[in-house]
Amino acid sequence: MTFKTLASAALFAIVGLGAVAAQASSSSLNQASVMQYRYGDQLDVKKVLSVKDDQRHACGVVNTRMDYLDSQGKAQSVEYRSYATSGCHDN
Repeated sequence: MTFKTLASAALFAIVGLGAVAAQASSSSLNQASVMQYRYGDQLDVKKVLSVKDDQRHACGVVNTRMDYLDSQGKAQSVEYRSYATSGCHDN
């Protein structure tokens, strides 16, 4: 095995692991019953139960999930992108 072949294999392994890690972090809030919000969607929200970001001390765009009750009392969940500011300032 030449150095070039070994370096190529290592590069592909690193890129593959990076892709897996990125997918894991971006889907940490995802569940099969969670609706993905798109601009213009009409939500039937009677009461908000919780709002959670997937990264607590982030600065920038993150996945956010809102759990709520609709007008018929049924629990619903929606995921959307929001801008987190809790990690933007030095303490």
